[in-house]
Amino acid sequence: MTYSLDFRQKVLKIRSEEGLSIEQVALRFGVGKASVMRWLVELEPKKNRNKPATKINMLLLQEDVVNYPDSFQYERAQRLGVSASGIRLALLRLKVSYKKNMESPQGR
Repeated sequence: MTYSLDFRQKVLKIRSEEGLSIEQVALRFGVGKASVMRWLVELEPKKNRNKPATKINMLLLQEDVVNYPDSFQYERAQRLGVSASGIRLALLRLKVSYKKNMESPQGR
């Protein structure tokens, strides 16, 4: 859970004014001790990073899923020239899941 910057500043201000320990201020405001310790190091919340575009062509991946429905992810990765972990993440973005069933050729 991300706390607002004003709340973080308020917690640290009260801590310094009243001379409270990290544990005392955490109990008082209902936050974790680790959060207060983290705020002492870096007050600003971290922003979401802008990830570069994936080098996996999503249209080619969709076609590959249709053409080879029973392929393993490492096989798709070899065909598309990318890593297996990249294929896994791309399939998650496409909302493609692999549930084993008896109708699948590899399931028989």
